[in-house]
Amino acid sequence: MSALVNVVLVSTYDLGHQPFGVASPAAWLKRVGAAVVCIDLSIQELNTEAIRSADLIAFHVPMHTATRLCLRLLPKVISLNSEALLVCYGLYAPANHEMFLEFGVKAIIGGEPETKLVQIYQSLVAGSSLINVTTTELRKQKFIRPDRKMLPALTQYAHLKGPDGETTTAGYTEASRGCKHLCRHCPVVPTYGGRFFVVDVDVVLADITQQVVEGARHITFGDPDFLNGPGHAMRVIEALATRHPNITYDVTVKVEHIRRHQEFMPRLAETGCLFVTTAVESFDDNVLQCLDKGHSRTDIFDAIKICRQAGLNVSPTFVPFTPWTTPSSYLDLLEQIVELNLVPNVAPIQLAIRLLVPHGSYLLSHESFSHFLRGYDPESLSYRWDYADSASIELQQRVQSVVETGTKKTERASDTFIKLWEISHQASGRTVPALKIDDSSDLYSMSEPWYCCAEPTSEQFKQI
Repeated sequence: MSALVNVVLVSTYDLGHQPFGVASPAAWLKRVGAAVVCIDLSIQELNTEAIRSADLIAFHVPMHTATRLCLRLLPKVISLNSEALLVCYGLYAPANHEMFLEFGVKAIIGGEPETKLVQIYQSLVAGSSLINVTTTELRKQKFIRPDRKMLPALTQYAHLKGPDGETTTAGYTEASRGCKHLCRHCPVVPTYGGRFFVVDVDVVLADITQQVVEGARHITFGDPDFLNGPGHAMRVIEALATRHPNITYDVTVKVEHIRRHQEFMPRLAETGCLFVTTAVESFDDNVLQCLDKGHSRTDIFDAIKICRQAGLNVSPTFVPFTPWTTPSSYLDLLEQIVELNLVPNVAPIQLAIRLLVPHGSYLLSHESFSHFLRGYDPESLSYRWDYADSASIELQQRVQSVVETGTKKTERASDTFIKLWEISHQASGRTVPALKIDDSSDLYSMSEPWYCCAEPTSEQFKQI
């Protein structure tokens, strides 16, 4: 191997934002002399010339959809270049290491990947060709500013949608990685095991600033939970407010943390936070306990009240279909959304999500869940499970169909909700009451509503 080593970093899908998980390793590798090419297949076509000339090709797999797309892509990459060293890194890399090994991947990295990627690169520079690594790196790193120059422009990614239909160019960064909580269904947990790592405030600000220069007027903080380290988080926010007082942002915060750190909520609103995404998941206390969410049904009501009193909108996420779901419990979910006046806040896909159980999920060792567990499905990269109430099978299928149709037709979320309202009442054997939804609220949201999607779309598969 010559001293010049060509590296290609590939992202297949990262929830519609410019991938931090590619931009950060790019900066680390360029700093040690690597010739780096970045490819984001959610926006770009595969750069076959770069693939053919690469010595090291690393695929970022931060989520389930990205992993399935990566597995679809690997044979094509190998046909173009069978000599390159293949690496997979990200949350879903260790969980699927056996599948990746079968496809010829030699290095699989979970946790904090930058240091290990640099080590692999330097081994190639030194002439080593025998690299076989499966590891989870959980050592604190000294972060540097991500290098976004080789990625598509921010205008090609998800944007902020305003209440009047206006759109705003949005950026994305991370002030921390990992999470100190152990929610049983969360994909972060098997890799990080309750640990999280903060990114230095000056690095976060430098990353935001370079995106502002490129036109960003809104920033999404992609931390699994922005208030895992509340002191650090507020230092980031104060620095952002000082450096870029006109930039808005959004964050993700657990229900538990909204309640515990409610004194920070007004300051978030004052400094430009437009909405808080929070993983409600369910209004059923039994389900919340099985998922080990750390909050209860009444805690959800408290958290929403706290945010609204502080002037913050809430964007709740749900996992409505679990083994414990019944037509009645699904209807209760919709009724609570109506009661809390949250219909406009909920992306329809959130009302159709089925619990995903990949390799390594903490749910696999939970006694209550084991009663419903079936075998592993390598095609979907997840474990199959049954409903306690078989009537939920048809309900889920009908909900999925309505949501998919509404998404394709780009119909209003409230119109889709009304259809789900009718379906859920019918499934529960109840008369459908009239429903009037107020769509006049001043809500902001991102244009990419998909979250933890279990099944890649046909369009995504076509791109690969």
